[in-house]
Amino acid sequence: MIVIGIDPGVARLGYGVIRVEKGVVTPLCYGCIETKAGRRQAERLLEIYTEINALFTRYPPDFLAMEKLFFTKNVTSAMSVSEARGVILLAAEQHHLPVEEYTPNQIKQAVTGSGRADKAQVQEMIKRLLHLDEIPKPDDAADGLSIALCHIHIMR
Repeated sequence: MIVIGIDPGVARLGYGVIRVEKGVVTPLCYGCIETKAGRRQAERLLEIYTEINALFTRYPPDFLAMEKLFFTKNVTSAMSVSEARGVILLAAEQHHLPVEEYTPNQIKQAVTGSGRADKAQVQEMIKRLLHLDEIPKPDDAADGLSIALCHIHIMR
């Protein structure tokens, strides 16, 4: 089973691809899709859509896990992220992927055992659970891995 975890964003979207086979959890890849701030929103969304489709083609997933969006005081930012989520959900539907969404507290709880864990604690657990030499960088990529791990944990 392959799970792709996505931390949605427009400027930087983090992702992590994890395979689970016979109980063994293996990271396949992780990283970020970054778009340039000076471009039109539609161009940025098209870039995200294109890159997500390429990721789905390269690592055909069985599930897509995504962080739930919580609206903040910055409505413009929340709207922009919602649009990015829309193109991600469109790509997932076109690939017939089931999508699960998790809150930040669910992700922290699944990865560290505490819904109150800070970012450093989550990142350290990602490193340990995936047997990585170092904490994944940038933070958004680590978040993508943590979202995929959350889904795997909850599915067990």
